[in-house]
Amino acid sequence: MALINPHINFNGNAEEAFNFYKSVFGGAFTKIIRFKDLSGIEHPIPESEANKIMHIALPIGNSMLMANDVPEFMGRVNENENRSKIFVNAESREEADKLFNGLSAGGTVEMPIGDSPWGSYFAMFRDKYGIEWMVEFDSNAKA
Repeated sequence: MALINPHINFNGNAEEAFNFYKSVFGGAFTKIIRFKDLSGIEHPIPESEANKIMHIALPIGNSMLMANDVPEFMGRVNENENRSKIFVNAESREEADKLFNGLSAGGTVEMPIGDSPWGSYFAMFRDKYGIEWMVEFDSNAKA
């Protein structure tokens, strides 16, 4: 079966955001490529862009969360736009609480973690980087 791996664009703070995500999910980055790593005569990179992230990847379970910084010449990402949400299926209520508490710190909670009308343990929020998340534990879900 195919895996879906979300990819997020940031305005120069991808590394900061991913260090935050790593502190919540654990694990280690599988790849970090900076724009300066691709710089050359044919593709010069301005000094102001050199240390920004061209690609970063953090494994989460069997999936991968990936991102990059958008170079300034391409414009800014609207961090308040209505983006798609990243949905995380937790393996327990405890894990759901840990993920919700970690990821929502400094963000805006749309729906606090708790029992949902459809029978799962659920939360919906935007983290401090503007990324929208849903965290759910469903004890009735089939493995």
